[in-house]
Amino acid sequence: MGPMKHIRLKVAFQKLAYASLAVAILALVGCGRAPEHEHPAVHRATNHESPAPKPAATPSPKILYWKSSMIPGFRSDKPGKDSMGMELVPVYAGEAPAGPPGTVAINPRTVQDIGVKTTLVRRRTLTRDVRTVGRIDYDERLVTEVSPKIGGWVETQYVNFPGQIVRKGEPLGTIYSPELVSTEQEYLNALQFEKELKASPLNDAVTGARDLAKSVETRLRYWDITDAQIRALRERGRIARTMVLHAPFSGIVVKKNVFQGGYVNPGQSMYQLADLSRIWVYADIYEYQAPWIRPGQKATMTLAYQPGAVFHGRVIYVYPYLNQKTRTIEVRMEFRNGPGFELKPGMWADVNLKPVVSREALVIPVDAVIRTGTRDIAILALGDGHFDPRDIRLGAQAGDYYEVLAGLTAGERVVDSAEFLLNSESSLQSAFGKMTWTPPEAHGAASPSPSAEPAPPLAERHSPGASDAGESAMPGMGSERR
Repeated sequence: MGPMKHIRLKVAFQKLAYASLAVAILALVGCGRAPEHEHPAVHRATNHESPAPKPAATPSPKILYWKSSMIPGFRSDKPGKDSMGMELVPVYAGEAPAGPPGTVAINPRTVQDIGVKTTLVRRRTLTRDVRTVGRIDYDERLVTEVSPKIGGWVETQYVNFPGQIVRKGEPLGTIYSPELVSTEQEYLNALQFEKELKASPLNDAVTGARDLAKSVETRLRYWDITDAQIRALRERGRIARTMVLHAPFSGIVVKKNVFQGGYVNPGQSMYQLADLSRIWVYADIYEYQAPWIRPGQKATMTLAYQPGAVFHGRVIYVYPYLNQKTRTIEVRMEFRNGPGFELKPGMWADVNLKPVVSREALVIPVDAVIRTGTRDIAILALGDGHFDPRDIRLGAQAGDYYEVLAGLTAGERVVDSAEFLLNSESSLQSAFGKMTWTPPEAHGAASPSPSAEPAPPLAERHSPGASDAGESAMPGMGSERR
């Protein structure tokens, strides 16, 4: 048996089955109630009640077209039967979805049952949330080295270990320097010479003695001898064996490089001091986050050892190169430290940056977007149970929202719950729409789309002798018949 004979036999069996089902239904209806024409007298005698008033006639809904219940897409502008011999079903106004193919029409009660929720498309300020881990370090602008400009031996040390807190002007230690001692003696001699020549009638001698004393005093200042120490030397009138080194500012001792009794060369570092009133925090961000980070943006930081405490700072520098190993960019932030130095160099911290992506962006929730990989779709709520899938173009994602660049306008409503169900229904109806058969304009009989073969006349399809009249109108069978 060939494939075409098999298909024809299958169609014939389908017709027979539907006819048998119809006869069975009519028999059951006939058994359930007695026909009125069998006992008219009894019916009239027992029916003493007055007939109920007829309800007011309501306008019947408008029939748009007739469709087949068996063949998807089969349409006709007049009642009749389809190619399988089944009665066409009318489609009334309001039942057919409005809009282009793919538009979905769902009963409002069904919309409520499946949990369809909508949200308004609106404009708002988008801020991106960038979370990373930071490393607390010293502010390098507040780190200094204490190194004498003259060589000598460390006689005494008042600061003996790293981490010790010092105040500005506090003595750090004393140095014995033979060069400093000879310069102090030279300064005292110049002062004495100036005093002796003060009453001299030779103006050049007086000026020369005064210039000599000033030059020696300037040399002492260049060695970081303070004005108070020079004044004490003048008032004392005798040299001091050692020179006292003072802290240039308040901070902590980071390093101690020379011990008591050791020799220090000119320019050698004795101490390294750091001011902790401000600290730096270094953080790494991924390269895709770099466009949103700018100097001057606010930053917040939390510490594990102080739950609930939030520190506020700002971004001061974004490094202009990329770490090749980690593919990250380093960002430097500045924070104010507390009086108890809660922010300690070497700590790890949780850093949160919130750069502004757009001030007036058109946004929709992330849940309202269906991403297929090649398309971004939002289901537009048209009202009265009608929904329309809309292709959109997205911008940046900021938290729970997407920026919409094209496809939607402010004030429209989109579905943000059960949109996958609506999208599936829309795809199915769109596929049916492509297979839709539209009736010819001349006589209104159903006909297939231009891509398929024309269906035979209705009389030929319904003739008793045409056992294979149905398959010529079935979609997809034309190519096999040819």
